[in-house]
Amino acid sequence: MYDKDVINCFLENQHQLFDEDVASTPEEAQDFLEDSMAEVVDSLEEVIEYFDEMGVDTDGLSAEEIEQQAEVFRLPDGRYLVVNA
Repeated sequence: MYDKDVINCFLENQHQLFDEDVASTPEEAQDFLEDSMAEVVDSLEEVIEYFDEMGVDTDGLSAEEIEQQAEVFRLPDGRYLVVNA
């Protein structure tokens, strides 16, 4: 289950990943994140580990470039949401 910060961050920033809204309510956001098996991780290093596990090549990318990937949402408390689109 995703906490309120995760859901609100996704609702407010979903256009960085999608051209159109995929969710308009917290419940729809929760369902979408569950269906897409989105992950919440504690650090940028864990984002990189997650990408590696998913077969995403991050070699040559700076930490800033990884953080700016459309699938990566920085949460207010410093955690990261990674959405599998």
